[in-house]
Amino acid sequence: MSEFAPYPSGLRLAGRHVLIVGGGHVAQRRIPGLIAVGADVHVVSPEVTPAIEGLASGGEVTWHRRRYEAGDIDPAWYVIAVTDDRAVNDAVSAACEERRIFCVRSDDATRGTAWTPAVGRHAGVTVAVLGNRDPRRSAGVRDEILTGLRDGSITARHHRDHTPGVTLIGGGPGDPELITIAGRKALMEADVVVADRLAPRELLDEIPSDVELVDVAKLPRGRSAQQEEINRVIVDRALAGKRVVRFKGGDNFVFGRGYEEILACREAGVPVTVIPGITSPVAVPGLAGIPVTHRGVTHEFTVVSGHLPPGHPEGLVDYDALARMRGTVVVMMGVENAPRIAEALIAGGRESSTPVAVVCDGSMPTERTVLATLGTLADRLVAEAVRPPAIIVIGDVVRVAHPSAFAAESPA
Repeated sequence: MSEFAPYPSGLRLAGRHVLIVGGGHVAQRRIPGLIAVGADVHVVSPEVTPAIEGLASGGEVTWHRRRYEAGDIDPAWYVIAVTDDRAVNDAVSAACEERRIFCVRSDDATRGTAWTPAVGRHAGVTVAVLGNRDPRRSAGVRDEILTGLRDGSITARHHRDHTPGVTLIGGGPGDPELITIAGRKALMEADVVVADRLAPRELLDEIPSDVELVDVAKLPRGRSAQQEEINRVIVDRALAGKRVVRFKGGDNFVFGRGYEEILACREAGVPVTVIPGITSPVAVPGLAGIPVTHRGVTHEFTVVSGHLPPGHPEGLVDYDALARMRGTVVVMMGVENAPRIAEALIAGGRESSTPVAVVCDGSMPTERTVLATLGTLADRLVAEAVRPPAIIVIGDVVRVAHPSAFAAESPA
């Protein structure tokens, strides 16, 4: 059957059981796209990447922490075998063949019954390209079509830049549509992608399969890749002649340690360029309908990191000074320490009735906004089960955006 070209078809997987056998980087690339179409994703593997572990702990996928068993495929509509054990992949594809379930093989596409195309989406159009198992060709054709759709010219040419070096890309607040055109182009031209957990994960499924993906996901209270190791990886790959992309959410220079990576590259003599991203402390409130400034209300805003609580010996935020300012305060990475931050601002002179908005999962389909005041914030976070990632906006601009919620002295 491998002698024939594949027959293209669009699968409607929303709410349907999809099985992925294996928990490595190939699985990590495939999962976001399946989540995006609403599939009920189950991963069977003794070990998974930190990013998949994060998806499982957040309830977006189900992780069965064990080896594959014969009955695992019974409830599945679609199966992807991505282990590094050929015997396991053989067993999976053979069982799928017996049950007439379509199966994708990562190790040998000719032994599967389905192939994964290079996929992209724009304005409600899904583009899927199969290039006879040539992943770079598939991704290149897909990108030309998407570029033509985006700029109105379907004849735009696609060029890969093979110049060794490092490019820092800010991926924006999370929605893959909000990365800049330059950022997406550089991502698709990479030989190596070094990505964080909060980088727009669906884009990782669009990069060619032979691009090396280095996962430096930082899970809350979990495994982490130290900054020194990240610096070493990007420098070493670039010195080996690779085009390296350092891919982060938001903007690399807003609490992203981007300049530390630039200094490491410069010290090693590695060329480095920067493609700024749409920064989350401005974009996420904006997407939620909350301005960080508003004429006649506030003419300033301050962005602070809340990863350390007030009073921490390594903390650099002066909360007394911050409380005396009249403008908007935007707190990033501050969900855990939000109650103590609120207490510190009240102690410094801010009214306990100051409006607060907590924007959770900004720009993503699960985005929601929790309203509170400085005085009620701690209780609201518990009542609404708020978890990271979330951005906290403090100030009268929240009242501007939600006047009915703060019409009285005590908010609704």
